[in-house]
Formats: sequence, C-alpha cells, structure tokens
Amino acid sequence: MKTPLIFDGHNDLLLRLHNGDVSLDDAGVLGGGGRQIDVQKAQTGGFAGGFFAIFIPGGDSLSHDDEMMKDAYDLPLPAMVDWQDAIKVALSQASILIELERRGAVRICRSTADIRAAMKEGRMAAILHMEGAEAIDPELNTLEVLHAAGLRSLGPVWSRPTLFGHGVPFRFPSSGDTGEGLTPDGIRLIKRCNELRVMIDLSHMNEAGFWDVARISDAPLVATHSNAGALTRHSRNLSDRQLHAIRESDGIVGLNFAVAFLREDGRMDENTPISRMLDHLDYLIAEVGEDRVGMGSDFDGATVPAEIGTIAGLPALREAMIQRGYDAALMKKLCHENWLRVLGETWGE
Repeated sequence: MKTPLIFDGHNDLLLRLHNGDVSLDDAGVLGGGGRQIDVQKAQTGGFAGGFFAIFIPGGDSLSHDDEMMKDAYDLPLPAMVDWQDAIKVALSQASILIELERRGAVRICRSTADIRAAMKEGRMAAILHMEGAEAIDPELNTLEVLHAAGLRSLGPVWSRPTLFGHGVPFRFPSSGDTGEGLTPDGIRLIKRCNELRVMIDLSHMNEAGFWDVARISDAPLVATHSNAGALTRHSRNLSDRQLHAIRESDGIVGLNFAVAFLREDGRMDENTPISRMLDHLDYLIAEVGEDRVGMGSDFDGATVPAEIGTIAGLPALREAMIQRGYDAALMKKLCHENWLRVLGETWGE
C-alpha cells in the first residue's frame, strides 16, 4: 500500500551525494541507484519527501556500528568542526539539492503549500535542513544567507559540540542528561531562528540544551528523529518529561527508524522487527498525543529494520500500522498531516 504518502523528518541523502556514495546521474538518485532514497524507490514506497539534511562530516564522526553491537557503549564526542571548513561543505550540499530540483527529482519547499503541491505533482518535497550549525558563524550572517536560499529547519548541534551548544554522545544505556546547555551564541541563534521562522530541531541536543530552547523559543518544540527513552535507554532518545514539554508546546516527535534507538538492547542490528517501531509509536502517541507524532526515518544515515530497508519498503510499515489497529485517519496524521500542521504553525502560514 502506497498511501497515505509519508512525509519524513530526516534523511542524509545530501551527504551520500556529497561523498560520492551515490550519484546524481540517471543510474543514481534520478533512477533506481540510490542507497535508500531515489526517485524510483519513492514512487514504489509512497515517499512524499521530507527534511533533506546538510551534515558536516569531520574526523571520527560517522559509523560506529560495530561498537554499537555491544551490550553497552559510550562513543566519544567528535571534536568541533571549524567554520571555515564547514561552510564549504554546507554550500556544496545545498547546491546538490538545488541541482536535484533542477533535474526534476525534488521540489524545494518553503511553505506547506509548496509541500502539498509537490505531493500532488508526484515529486519529492524537500525542506532544506541543517543538522548541526557548524556552518553558522557567531554573527549569524550565514544563517541569513542560507535562509534566503531556502533553509527552513536547523538543528543547532549534531552529536558533537558547536559554538551554540552540546550534542549527546552515542551512549547506551544512558539518558540525554549528558552536559551543559546552550552557549550565549546559542541563545542568540534560537532567538534569531524564531524571528526568521526557521524551525529548531532538538534531536541530538542534550537535555540541558533542550530545556534552554523550551525556555527561550516561542515556536513548537520539535525533535525530527528521536524515540522514547522509556522503551530504549539511549542518550539519543527523549525522556517522558521532554515528551510532555513537546506536547504542551503543540510540537512533534518524528519516529527514528535507526534500530539502535528502537531496540531494548540498544544494538545497531538490522534484524529488528517492525513491531518494535509500532511499540515506540504507541508510546509516543500515548505521551504526546496522536496530533504530535510523525516519521523521522534517518534514511541514508542509519541502519533501519531489514523488513523496510529503503523507502521502497515503506508499504511494510503501513501494513504493520493497519495490523496494530491504526485507522485511516490516524495513519494520515502520522504519515504526513502532523508534519504539515507543525510546519505551518512554525513558518507562520
């Protein structure tokens, strides 16, 4: 089943293209040669698009799957990335998204009307997102320029420090209470994002930073790709108290498909049943409400359950939702309508 269409809170396709892991040519993303995301798979799976992340790799910051197969792990935070290095990569990845639009693979969206139009056209809707603000300078000049270019969502940190705050390490078992909160520059960044109506993403931010944003921001609280800490005691997941704050702000949590954040044992093992995803969905719905939960897959940036594999496998998730007893109205909310609501409120539509 390809419907309802799934609009998704996070993917790392731009990084894959920047690194050369997949190609832009007809045999790559424009055809059926993408790793987890491409045009052909989107049509097969009923994938409407989502947040396309700019991400700055640096040092030992990407794959630790072997370590994350252990009973417990605590991966060291990578070092901060210099702005001079980050801005080059950020502009490269932004230009890749522009080229994808030029070739007809995506439509870059700055409003919910744009998203709905892309869904109607059958093109992937693409929100330009930044995961980690390494490419933003202290004066916030690059924020202004990137916003003018289409940036509509920003995570101040990935799982490493920036000028603006502190990310959580990949640690299991652990809560997200792992360090200090926003810096003075981070406070200014949040306030300016509010003024520009750039959505603030709290995934990867530690608890202290989360509560700083909750105190400062006048926008709905959003975690684009995070799960329930009560079910999986991983530092990347959210406590009940955080979930309740998201509920009170009328925000949203996007279910992360990455198996380490789903499994009770915290392992990065693709042999994870889809039913575990539904357990997290059930819990999130109970804690934040059915109007405040969406999808946040982390496709092209994570190991997901083998039963899904790529966006072409999304029908298996829909079928599991039906088997769990989700009715058509709830599925539509979870698959895309909740994201459109929160984005409309954040962007001021």
